[in-house]
Amino acid sequence: MPKKGGKHAEMGKEMQAQCKRAKVEAACSLSVMSFDSPDSLFGSLISPIKQEVFFREYWEQKPLLVQRNDPLLAAYYRSLFQLSDLKELCSQGLYYGRDINICRCVNGKKKVLNKEGKVNYMQLKKDFDQKKATIQFHQPQRFKEELWKIQEKLECYFGSLVGSNVYITPQGSQGLPPHYDDVEVFILQLEGEKHWRLYKPTVHLAREYNVESEDRIGSPTHEFILKPGDLLYFPRGTIHQADTPLGISHSTHVTISTYQNNSWGDFLLDAIPGLVFDTAKEDMALRTSIPRQLLMQVDIADSTKKLSSLLRRLADCLENTRELRSSDMKKDFIRNRLPPCLGCDSDLLTPGGKLPKIDSEIRLQFRDHTIITVEPDQENSVSIMRPPSCACGGSAGWCEECEGETHMMGTEDDTTSEEGTSQQTHGLRFPLSYLDALKQIWSSSTVYVKELNLISDEEKENLALSLWTECLIEVI
Repeated sequence: MPKKGGKHAEMGKEMQAQCKRAKVEAACSLSVMSFDSPDSLFGSLISPIKQEVFFREYWEQKPLLVQRNDPLLAAYYRSLFQLSDLKELCSQGLYYGRDINICRCVNGKKKVLNKEGKVNYMQLKKDFDQKKATIQFHQPQRFKEELWKIQEKLECYFGSLVGSNVYITPQGSQGLPPHYDDVEVFILQLEGEKHWRLYKPTVHLAREYNVESEDRIGSPTHEFILKPGDLLYFPRGTIHQADTPLGISHSTHVTISTYQNNSWGDFLLDAIPGLVFDTAKEDMALRTSIPRQLLMQVDIADSTKKLSSLLRRLADCLENTRELRSSDMKKDFIRNRLPPCLGCDSDLLTPGGKLPKIDSEIRLQFRDHTIITVEPDQENSVSIMRPPSCACGGSAGWCEECEGETHMMGTEDDTTSEEGTSQQTHGLRFPLSYLDALKQIWSSSTVYVKELNLISDEEKENLALSLWTECLIEVI
């Protein structure tokens, strides 16, 4: 259970040293979010910590606390989401479970207090005030354009889906029991204060969410108070719990999470089928039959040596492989990531200007949102894909044409037919011989059509025209 009182908790020596360094640097280098590029956005998110320091010393290794004491950042963070926003959002139609969860930690267990159907604001406020329940708001970027922009840039930066939840907890209360997650977590404190306790992982870089009992986790390794403008990062598997101290009206923070199912193990599961498919065409050993009745046997010890030998052949082949065919990870990412929020730049969604000709100079649009992929089920083709672009200028979540409304929300039926797949994926498919030319366009700031790595001028012009029609390139 949370400790009572609003007094600041003592922090571990390691975290104290880090905070001192961050505060000293912050005094010389105050910053707000920079949306110039994915790199600059992430840099401003963890400022004043340098990116190379972050990935060398903290990423997947240990928590990072940045206490800024910066009024400008505190005001900016507060604008991302506030308790006062809920009244207006409830009037637009929110549902329990889908949009909002109401919960409280009772005797070390999560107690869900959700009602049925639509969320009534007065009932929500009553549960918050009287039952001391935490309000968990799912994927707030659907309603807050600034959060949309942050997550969209972070998805470009990490090359992985980025989700978010807002947690609003009244004073003297705790929403969730001690637990660990299967995602890398960035906490932005928006309103009020939150008392945090972190514990040594029982499962490092965990692949699933799990609740841990108080008698199992031991003493905290870190303990501190987050205030508006502060940032906390911790790796997946880090056990944590947080409460709002007495004397603080409420706490609001947003949890930004990424790298779910994005490990080397996941990538191997995704890439190995394509590698086997390609290698079997050249290596007869992979085409020979498995022993009779192998599938009927419980003990296959006699066959493991043969299987190990084949895996070594695959490893040797992998060292000389230029391309890995991706089965699902790339497709899942491109279909479910947030499109760029273009605001008033809707012209970027429509082909305009000059048609590309053989002497035209071209450049790729939406480079951070474009993926080139060679898929196992498309033996002799290469695809270039991007997500649909959102041109809404207001609240991104309510744009009827914007797919961000269901970003990382899941659906009643997550299976997709071939027809549905083609509707969700915005892109083009070309012969595999076009791969080098596509990589040339992707890796160059600009390139002349006549310089594309294709045999004939007709192929070069056709490729450029196809990409221009799909708004993937522009003519300089």
